[in-house]
Amino acid sequence: MRIEFLAHSKSNRLSVTTRCAEATKMEFVNVELEHYGHKVGINFWHLNWQTKYRYNMFAKFKYKNLCEACIRKVAKRHNIKIRVLSVMPDHTHLTATLPRGMSDSKALQLLKGGSACLFFKNHPKARLRYPQGYLWSRGGSAVTVGYNQLSDTERYILEQAKHHGLAC
Repeated sequence: MRIEFLAHSKSNRLSVTTRCAEATKMEFVNVELEHYGHKVGINFWHLNWQTKYRYNMFAKFKYKNLCEACIRKVAKRHNIKIRVLSVMPDHTHLTATLPRGMSDSKALQLLKGGSACLFFKNHPKARLRYPQGYLWSRGGSAVTVGYNQLSDTERYILEQAKHHGLAC
């Protein structure tokens, strides 16, 4: 593996290009490192959570897109940078960079709560299935991802439909 550091003189960011070598193919992942007063770095998280009772709430294309839009809007509001997002009928996967000082549990709380609120506002009939107002089940998964695993993790998220037999 080769890591190249490129300094930018106009900004306080460093660019990192990581080359992952597999048996027959090479992949490049471009990452902008954040520059702080005493450190340089960035964090990547693989976040995953499911619907309450694992109901297939997002089996229809319009509800899947609505859920994706709700998650992206909440993430933008809280300065969470989403790299890859995949909404399945009964769960979601995403890789994100959290703002400095935000814990993974706080990010899950904000994304799940905010997206549920927006989803119910835009699709009031969903309250018939969830009369108590809980779209997402308790908990979730939050795992850090390193530079070496970033491309593999993002490929895993993008291939979720194929993994669950929902795509050709």
